[in-house]
Amino acid sequence: MKLSKMHINTLREVPAEAEVPSHVWLLRSGMIRKIVSGIYGFMPLGYRSVRKIEEIVREEMDAKGCQEIHMSAVQPAELWQESGRWSVMGPEMWRLQDRHKRDFCLGPTHEEIFTDIIRNEVSSYRQLPMNLYQIQTKYRDEARPRFGLIRSREFVMKDAYSFDLDEDGLNESYEQMFDAYSRVFDRCGLKYRPVFADSGSMGGSGSQEFIAFSDQGESEIVYCETCGFAATTEQAESVDSEKSDEAEKQLKETHTPGTETIQELAGYLGIPTSRTLKALLFVTYDQDGAEKEYVAAFIRGNRELNMTKLVNALGIPEHSIEFADEKKAEAKIGCVGGFTGPMGLHDCKIIVDSEIPGQKNLCTGACKADFHVENSNYGRDYKADILTDLKLVTGGDPCPVCGNELKQTAGTEVGQIFKLGTKYSESMGATYKDENMEDKLIVMGCYGIGVTRTLAAVVDQNYDENGIIWPIAIAPYHVIITIVKADDEDQSRLANEIYEKLMAKGIEVLLDDRNERAGVKFKDADIMGIPIRITVGKKATDNIVEYKLRRDKDRVESTAEEAIKSAIETIGNEIGR
Repeated sequence: MKLSKMHINTLREVPAEAEVPSHVWLLRSGMIRKIVSGIYGFMPLGYRSVRKIEEIVREEMDAKGCQEIHMSAVQPAELWQESGRWSVMGPEMWRLQDRHKRDFCLGPTHEEIFTDIIRNEVSSYRQLPMNLYQIQTKYRDEARPRFGLIRSREFVMKDAYSFDLDEDGLNESYEQMFDAYSRVFDRCGLKYRPVFADSGSMGGSGSQEFIAFSDQGESEIVYCETCGFAATTEQAESVDSEKSDEAEKQLKETHTPGTETIQELAGYLGIPTSRTLKALLFVTYDQDGAEKEYVAAFIRGNRELNMTKLVNALGIPEHSIEFADEKKAEAKIGCVGGFTGPMGLHDCKIIVDSEIPGQKNLCTGACKADFHVENSNYGRDYKADILTDLKLVTGGDPCPVCGNELKQTAGTEVGQIFKLGTKYSESMGATYKDENMEDKLIVMGCYGIGVTRTLAAVVDQNYDENGIIWPIAIAPYHVIITIVKADDEDQSRLANEIYEKLMAKGIEVLLDDRNERAGVKFKDADIMGIPIRITVGKKATDNIVEYKLRRDKDRVESTAEEAIKSAIETIGNEIGR
């Protein structure tokens, strides 16, 4: 493609809205354009890379015997009501009505649709196993879209659904998808790690996320270098601290004026924060948005609350809980902002972290302004309605598998696989007849890859101060030929000869034949991140060009033939041509 005929619009300044490197460079390179908050369009170069990722996904899915279909993004509410998820999805689901006032949604995912297809078209065990997938635009009305393509309201996703006879079949399908996903991300040039994850609103018995490493990533993972354990901090099981062998002391109410935070309290009393009990107050709502109940969660003062664990313990969707207004709650449950403890609360569900019963003589709020209670002990002084692990695991904590110290890093989720089991087949009546003509529930799995997220994750790992450095496999073009002076006959002739010869070998080539200064052309080539640059300049009459890889700083002079050969070999080695 000749740049003089192509629509490109690179930006010299960093857009004010850009937050992370992928957001900056995809905008500056002219590959994406913002439509409204959280919604982006893809321009020619960006869309080429998106399609290349899609094709890698197709190849790996097809290699596992999966079959591609394409369903509508518009889904009837009845199917979601049947599965029980119409209310669970909450405000993130984009809902709409047609002219007849019938409810629909813009699909955030497609479990219900695919289950409906299978229950209507599969009847015999002979038709299973089966795995159907699609690559399609999804919609989630994020409360706070951010990070460009990483947390957007419209995105391209590959979603697949496996249908098996039993759990053994599901396990095999799950492993097949794990292998396919690993191959996809390897081919895209990502540095990533599979980690155990929370199943969230998808449900099911198990899940793993594929996390691409990124300093700017929105996901936090912990991992063990000794045994290989890895999980998101949301999912990671925590290890309770060793039980205290202290004798229980007598309760003592202590005047602690102005100590509304754990740090202030610990400093005032001269004790470590681990000897305090932290209270966090919440209010929950029913599916109609009406206030349901107050919840008080208690953890040690040196810990942070894991909201995913709290939501799972309560068995409610995440959107149905929020921090309580302490002033409003005071009259209803007896709390006092900054001085709340488990003793003195009423009409409130109390949830206590699992390590609290093993600790002795902790200091907690007295539910009385400017007062705390020292030497409180679980069981003797208060009890929980729910006793469970509520702690957020962080780097430095012991590994739940081998006990060695966990490391922590950030990353971006690019894919997730789930064992759904019979969650949807049971609620929606998806069955097959076995060899004895008895009805059995179909066992399901679901598997998602964020195609546009993967694009952004690759950029977050591959850039420098000048722009993107694309891996060859998903670069919009493999080679860019830059003519230093477009009106020079010798330069133009040689550049076009190289262009034609590379295209004849199946190489994707850009020819920068614009009537621009050489500096502008070099700057654009770097911003766009084309992997190989061949510069045709003043030595064109001698058949000499300059050859440079985008990822390297060095430039070498060679004959045009040598440059063509090097480009073909480099591309072939990286994408298996």
